[in-house]
Amino acid sequence: MTDREAPLVLVADDEEDIRSLVAFRLKRAGYEVITAADGEEALLLATTRLPDLVVLDMMMPRATGLEVTCSMREQSTTTDIPIILLTHARKKPTSRAASTPARTTTSRSLSVPRTFRRCSSALRRVSLRRIGAGGAVSTSPGARAPRCR
Repeated sequence: MTDREAPLVLVADDEEDIRSLVAFRLKRAGYEVITAADGEEALLLATTRLPDLVVLDMMMPRATGLEVTCSMREQSTTTDIPIILLTHARKKPTSRAASTPARTTTSRSLSVPRTFRRCSSALRRVSLRRIGAGGAVSTSPGARAPRCR
């Protein structure tokens, strides 16, 4: 988290109802929220605004959540930002989704309360790592290189 008063969370989903609901719940809890309707917009906002957390839908137009995740992991300014990938599918994620990069959580449930709890938990971990690293984000021990390609 930066010097902002409230943590900044980027919520990206092509379904407006879901995007609005997740954003509303996070705003109500005191987070600053920015939203994107597709993957390209999400990547642009992630690289320009540098949010403290990114919540991405797996299946979006113009770039999937996994493609955005891989692009973020390849850039030094966004590589350590925690990401929560949401999928609305009822089946298990593909093996490619299961091998997402470190600091990425995949959730098959579209439960707004569960998503909110995961956001809060991820932001607490980032905050604790920064305090322990003298203000700089440290990669968790044992984190592996992204497997995006």
